[in-house]
Amino acid sequence: MTVVGRSVLRTADVVVVGAGAVGAACAYFAARAGLRVVVLDRGPVAGGTSSAGEGNLLLSDKEPGPELDLALLSSRVWTTDLAEHGHHWEYEAKGGLVVGDDAAGQAALEAFAVHQRAAGIEAVVVAHDDLPAYEPHLNRDVAGGVFYAQDAQVQPMLLTAHLLRLARGLGAQVVTGSEVTGFLRDGERVTGVRTRTGQVSADAVINASGTWSGEVARLAGVDLPVLPRRGFVLVTQPLPPLVRHKVYGAGYVADVASSDEALQTSPVVEGTPSGTILVGASRERVGFDRTPSLPVLARLAAAAAALFPVLRDASLIRAYAGFRPYCPDHLPVLGPDPRAPGLWHACGHEGAGIGLSVGTGHLLAQALTGVTPEVDLHPFRPERFEPTGTPATEELAGAH
Repeated sequence: MTVVGRSVLRTADVVVVGAGAVGAACAYFAARAGLRVVVLDRGPVAGGTSSAGEGNLLLSDKEPGPELDLALLSSRVWTTDLAEHGHHWEYEAKGGLVVGDDAAGQAALEAFAVHQRAAGIEAVVVAHDDLPAYEPHLNRDVAGGVFYAQDAQVQPMLLTAHLLRLARGLGAQVVTGSEVTGFLRDGERVTGVRTRTGQVSADAVINASGTWSGEVARLAGVDLPVLPRRGFVLVTQPLPPLVRHKVYGAGYVADVASSDEALQTSPVVEGTPSGTILVGASRERVGFDRTPSLPVLARLAAAAAALFPVLRDASLIRAYAGFRPYCPDHLPVLGPDPRAPGLWHACGHEGAGIGLSVGTGHLLAQALTGVTPEVDLHPFRPERFEPTGTPATEELAGAH
């Protein structure tokens, strides 16, 4: 292992395995709490899922429950603790507009919004005739929508790079090109990591390896059912301002909550500060296959053009694929693993990892320093997938 300008720490309080957005957030908040931190990644910074997403910070797609609690905490962290740094990662408090294709779809959105408002989310029903005030170029056949002012967006690669920069300013070290090959142990307890070029001892090791977190967990002898769920994103040429908010169809919420392995697509359209427009979203479980699928890309383009007819004449400049770290119960895995004391996890966020990254880092830093976490970590516990006859376990068994 090498770090430009200084030698690598061989002893730390915390080793973070993974230099994506979640790992970067864990490193930053741990370093801010006064812990000595080393971040390791077998590839470059933001080399995995964090380089292949849209950067959404969403409350609008989450049902009341543990994930929404984490999202609400994250929203507060974005707008308070990290507000002064938001310009570094192009934070946009743009809001999200979820639209219903027909009366039934709109009724379902409104019913969903009632439950979200009870949980503390700002959700405003938008009648059909009021939609042009939100999105002038939206298809006039849309029945209505619900507007979520708290939805936001960041540029995920900039986020990752700058969180790690801030962490380094607090004394953390970031070592790329350093693959973790095993764990140091003292009996059952994890006491550090081995890499191809050396080892680092630590009181705690955080597995923040995204879609590959299951592989890292297996090195410690524990099972973690984190699976890849592929998604494609289209990018248009830079355009004049056409899409004001993140806009998506009601079907997106159902797709997020689905455990289906087969292809699912729903229209998601949003602009960026550079003028390009991002188009999603697709979901399918095909392992780590990155092969471009022209039928899927065509479905995404057609759905976006149906939602915003003005995009029919827009040129696409590229498309990319990424892998969401999927867990069978759609909750991330957070906190200490009692099956391997000393090992912690911060993974399995599926498509919400960018938005939930800062809440995750905030909570783990609290737990690591003996502070009671602001959100209960119990629903996210790593051992919940052990055979106990729970619904999550039954779903996992049916997924194989």
